[in-house]
Amino acid sequence: MPRPWSAETQRPARNKVLRGIIKHAVLICFLLIMLYPLLWMVGASFRPGNQTFAGLGIFSDTYTAQNYADGWSVGNLNFSRYFVNSAIITVGAILGNLVACSLTAYAFARLEFRFKGVLFGLVIATMLLPQHVTLIPKYIIFNQMGWVNTYLPLVVPHWFAVDAFFVFLMVQFIRTLPKSLDESARIDGCGHWGIFWRIVLPMSLPAIGTTAMFTFVAAWNDLLGPLLYLPRSDLWTVSLGLNSFLDQTGQSTYGTLFAMATLSLAPIVGFFIASQRLLVEGIATTGLK
Repeated sequence: MPRPWSAETQRPARNKVLRGIIKHAVLICFLLIMLYPLLWMVGASFRPGNQTFAGLGIFSDTYTAQNYADGWSVGNLNFSRYFVNSAIITVGAILGNLVACSLTAYAFARLEFRFKGVLFGLVIATMLLPQHVTLIPKYIIFNQMGWVNTYLPLVVPHWFAVDAFFVFLMVQFIRTLPKSLDESARIDGCGHWGIFWRIVLPMSLPAIGTTAMFTFVAAWNDLLGPLLYLPRSDLWTVSLGLNSFLDQTGQSTYGTLFAMATLSLAPIVGFFIASQRLLVEGIATTGLK
């Protein structure tokens, strides 16, 4: 028989609802604190130049889109070209990482060969190597190859699985896939390439989405690489275009800078929204914390 209604039976349910409300309120407060700088920048990008730093509030009494019109083609800057350059480099880096890292990860996760453990350890060890240690040697090599003032130094290395983190991520994911699927495909006549293309790759979409997202953010936001290898202004990326707003004294027209910075974030936000499910699933299923 159902228990009779009483205040004691309803109290645990009310406490549970109250705890849920408090928890979500605290999370929303932390979210607003984290998003405040971004929201303030977006709000400041719509303010007139003399009101950019009028206050700490997000909203203003006066709004204008002139900062976007001025920033898009101010002086010798051409952000239309910069966005195209960034897109070319970013797409090349993403494709390179997806192809090279997935093939390398499949070899370490599924094939057996001599010194496999040693080689995988060396690959992981490169994650501990600071980027600045190899900066000068790489520049000397690329300069002697005639690659300076081209996109090649920013794209070609990704086609050789130089990003050990993504190799490790994909290896961890592929190891979670049951080997019985490989054996079934081998009975049907598939070789390693067929197993990789028809079995492993389709089931590795979460790890592929995670790799694509992280590569997109790193390549799109990269400043040091384009600053070294792309001295010609017609090859500049969005990050170099934003950096050019600062003059030699460190001053800037902040209204147009905030406007272009807001536009530069739009592709990242859009890509994250499109791949959010794969990103969360990829991190959750590879054991990364």
